[in-house]
Amino acid sequence: MPARRYSLAVALGLGVILVTSSCSVHLAADVKPTSAGPRTSGASLSILRLGPVAAWDPQRLSVGAEMAFAGRVFERTLTAWAPATEQDTLPDLAPDLATDTGTVSAGGRGWRFTLRSDAKWQDGEPVTCADVKYGISRTFATTQITGGSTVALALLDVPRNTDGSSTYAGPYLKTGQAGFDKAVTCSGQTITFRLARPVPEFNQVVALPAFGPVRADKDRGAQSALEIFSNGPYMLKTAWTPSAGGTFVRNPHWDMASDSIRKARPPQIVYKEGIPVETAISSIMGNARSDSLELTGDSAPPVLQHNIMSTPAIKALSTNPRAPFVDYLLPNFSRPTMASLKVRQALAVATNREAYVTALGGDTAAESTYAMINKSLPAYRDVNPLNVPPRGDAARSRSLLQASGLAMPVKITVVYRQGAIADTAMAALQNGWQNAGFSVTLKGLESDYFTTITSVQNSRAYDVMWAVGSAEWPSGSSVIPSLFDSRLNLTASSSGQDYGRFASQEFNAKIDAAAKIADASQREKAWGDLDVQLATQVAAIALTNQKYMYVHGGGVKNYIDNPALASTVDLATVDVAIP
Repeated sequence: MPARRYSLAVALGLGVILVTSSCSVHLAADVKPTSAGPRTSGASLSILRLGPVAAWDPQRLSVGAEMAFAGRVFERTLTAWAPATEQDTLPDLAPDLATDTGTVSAGGRGWRFTLRSDAKWQDGEPVTCADVKYGISRTFATTQITGGSTVALALLDVPRNTDGSSTYAGPYLKTGQAGFDKAVTCSGQTITFRLARPVPEFNQVVALPAFGPVRADKDRGAQSALEIFSNGPYMLKTAWTPSAGGTFVRNPHWDMASDSIRKARPPQIVYKEGIPVETAISSIMGNARSDSLELTGDSAPPVLQHNIMSTPAIKALSTNPRAPFVDYLLPNFSRPTMASLKVRQALAVATNREAYVTALGGDTAAESTYAMINKSLPAYRDVNPLNVPPRGDAARSRSLLQASGLAMPVKITVVYRQGAIADTAMAALQNGWQNAGFSVTLKGLESDYFTTITSVQNSRAYDVMWAVGSAEWPSGSSVIPSLFDSRLNLTASSSGQDYGRFASQEFNAKIDAAAKIADASQREKAWGDLDVQLATQVAAIALTNQKYMYVHGGGVKNYIDNPALASTVDLATVDVAIP
């Protein structure tokens, strides 16, 4: 099932992007280099992906795996996530281009970072505060820089037009430049941000490549999509070739002493595009050699996962990390049937998560959940407020339906994004609901799914809507407000990401209160409490956390997937065997 990314920017109608997450968030003053460092000779690490990559431009990146690759290979940011040390466990947030993880002021509306003096571009020029500010400014050029995160438009305190759009039009037109210059200022190597609202996790936000530096003299605007000018340990040997890929070699001006995160051990990295995941996995499985230096950049489909898990030699070279995505259902509060709490509770109690997981491919493809917040996020609460068993409870659900006073069977229409696996998974849910007294019509949409259910006019036909998404940064603040703050989402014609049109002034007030909590652990607990409230009120029905499965060759060493990097391989520490 294709995934939707939820974010504050999307809630404001501005765009989408992916950043993932994991357990409690810590701040690292620095990450100490290990003795093993970069080598200048030896074999190449090969990454096999289908693609195609739409952009390597940091302000255009939108795919989690590609953001992770860029961040470890050629695009540094003010802060970054330290190398992973344990599967499905979030590492520390660490300084990268900045000397520390930032200084907050003005109750969370002001943030200051000082850049290192020894970070350099591939031509030897230093990375400056002006480069970071210029990179961020490009996001505002919405007619030329498209497809990437627009969270900067949502968070920076830049004046807006009456329609909500920014008065600043980016560095190419310079319209409204004064407003941007007040929101983002440079004093020497110190950059200061003024935000439109308190964002206690803004030092996590600036780890997004959309907040990365770009050299103005290397920027070709809309023509820069696949161009790479590196400030990281690797740079493109020659131009990127769409449908084929590129080879990344050492950046001669990158110094490990200036970078405590990236060990850059492989002498070069070959990114091969246009390779179906089945072909990539078959190649590695067929070889299973100790000198195989390939790894898959795409997750194995369920049809191959059983073969991988049943072959010991290949299973030993596979990983099965929790993915950032949560599948869920949203009752449509604008429909009379779903306005009834008893009916919503009956639907939730009859939901057969076990059958849904089986249809998706089993426990290597997904795991059931009762929370909208991903299990790897610090705000996750392991609770089941309605006490729903994994298979659902048809008898209890039927009793709730009878108590609603509606004539049975209760007719509902459930819409979802159509696909072979999705059809089977939704049919499994349909069976459970019908056993409880619902009469369920499934409506699969092949295209423009999220555009359709966002439209109020279109969504009026549906009682329940399936959706999927991931957090943009590893905090409940990137989930709960984005999906359920009616002030951000609901208009007369659009539901934003609040597809079920849930609206509660009391809930919105709790969102505001949670955002003002200074202590990070208490703040995340507050987001988790709101998640529990959503489940109790059945404003949403969480179904599963998706899972990935990757395979790597025996010659790939120190392999680990980083949950802070879209649960993909952490290239900061991965190595290859010396031939």
